[in-house]
Amino acid sequence: MSAIGLVETRGLTAAAEALDSMAKAANISCLDLKRVGSGLITVIIEGDVADVNSAVEIGKLSSERVGGELISSNVIPRPHTELEKLL
Repeated sequence: MSAIGLVETRGLTAAAEALDSMAKAANISCLDLKRVGSGLITVIIEGDVADVNSAVEIGKLSSERVGGELISSNVIPRPHTELEKLL
């Protein structure tokens, strides 16, 4: 794994749309879909840095396209092994 990407939305529909668009647009895999509470859902993906960067950008756009609320997004290139254990 060379990068981790996170897209946090409010609502399951926006998170599902973001994940679907990300998986279709780039060579990534979904690590987890975490339900934080109060409707917040974080989609966590992994893959090459370039793939994760483009996937997160597409996920941000597609989650807002369906009327969802994008809360946050982040790409972590070359994550430390301790971080990998948390996910």
